[in-house]
Amino acid sequence: MLFNSIQFLVFFLVVTISYFLLPHRFRWFLLLVASCVFYAAFIPIYLLILFGTIIIDYIAGIQIEHATGQKRKYFLILSLVANIGVLAVFKYYNFFTDNVNLLLQQFHITAHGLSYLSIALPIGLSFHTFQAMSYTIEVYRGNVPAERNFGIYALYVMFYPQLVAGPIERPQAILHQFYEEKRFDFERVIVGLERMLWGLFKKAVVSDLLSMYVNSIYNNTHANTGLTLLIATYAFAFQIYCDFSGYSDIALGAAQVMGFKLMENFSLPYFSKSITEFWRRWHISLSSWLRDYLYISLGGNRKGTLKTYRNLMITMLLGGLWHGASWNFVIWGFLNGAYLSIEKMLGINVKSSSNYSWPVKLFRVLVTFHLICLTWVFFRATSFSQAFYVITHIFNPVGFWNLRIQDASIFASMTMGVGLLLVFEYLYLRRHQIADITPVRGWKYPLAFSVVLIMLMVGFGVSGGDQFIYFQF
Repeated sequence: MLFNSIQFLVFFLVVTISYFLLPHRFRWFLLLVASCVFYAAFIPIYLLILFGTIIIDYIAGIQIEHATGQKRKYFLILSLVANIGVLAVFKYYNFFTDNVNLLLQQFHITAHGLSYLSIALPIGLSFHTFQAMSYTIEVYRGNVPAERNFGIYALYVMFYPQLVAGPIERPQAILHQFYEEKRFDFERVIVGLERMLWGLFKKAVVSDLLSMYVNSIYNNTHANTGLTLLIATYAFAFQIYCDFSGYSDIALGAAQVMGFKLMENFSLPYFSKSITEFWRRWHISLSSWLRDYLYISLGGNRKGTLKTYRNLMITMLLGGLWHGASWNFVIWGFLNGAYLSIEKMLGINVKSSSNYSWPVKLFRVLVTFHLICLTWVFFRATSFSQAFYVITHIFNPVGFWNLRIQDASIFASMTMGVGLLLVFEYLYLRRHQIADITPVRGWKYPLAFSVVLIMLMVGFGVSGGDQFIYFQF
């Protein structure tokens, strides 16, 4: 059930209206059933897998709290193995098999190759797996008590707004909210709906329109020049931003309508003045998860300079692999890890950047953006050879400036549209913080804003648009 569908609109209205009509003590059950329906709309059988890990983690959490000594660690390991095991089978088994078989072929051993599994990847598996893992880790660390209500714990993992693409929540931030009575608040509902509309606009208008151009270029890279490939890479940078941040806006808005506060996942990442700052602004729930549970667990920056670089590289390599079972994603993670290590080596400090003049800040923003775009090539390309072709032709001056008229027109339109988007994001989100706005100026402002967005979506939106990019992760 895609957020950008009529099916979801009907689902959202029915669930939200029912939520406020029901007494408080029944609302968690409604949300759990609704979340099951929402997830089953993709592939129903995978509900069994999801509930299998939920049962294991629920029991493990209680046992971790009760146990002492090494037993606590054993139950934590049981939980982690169960979650990572499911992820390994469904997401990485065929990738592992492919590489093992390739290695065997190099030694001319073809009779004993591994067989492939014909299974589809459950939607959002990486997201709810990481959220489930954070629960047992936090219980083990003593930061949150084990949840005794099985239904509430299941809802923590399955809460439909953020079930399939985050944000990845922590138990101490969300579990208590399911116990709190939420009253209907007209201003909060308006703000939540307004944010949902803004997210839908970014997805249905900006992202889906850009995807049409990006797909046309990346699906036929050899027929395009370096400049065209560069424009398509710029377009993908904003396509994936509007796609994923648009999903997050819809998720946060849907939760806000009912009174729930989810973690912010984006904070104007393309205004970052360093790669370190970028990762504090992009997919915040994942980057903070990797920092807290992987980077710091490896030792962070506490065990010397070389081990700090090692920890950064391991964290970002696994972060790349988290995104997909492909060497392209590993290279994407490697490049980001290398960037972060080099910045650490050069002593580039995020806080010190505020002391620079605006031309220096602008220069650093542009450099950071282009370094990130280089990594996006590996993220978007379907193979290493395609990514290599794109990069070598972007940096090849021969024939670089050959630009078709339609590409020039698209680039001009894209520049204008993305420019307006960034200006609006900066002025509206940064200076006012949309999550905290209440329409104190009455109903006219949010109504006018919503009408404009709806008109733009009707006039320029892509009907039957693409699935959200991050659903595949």
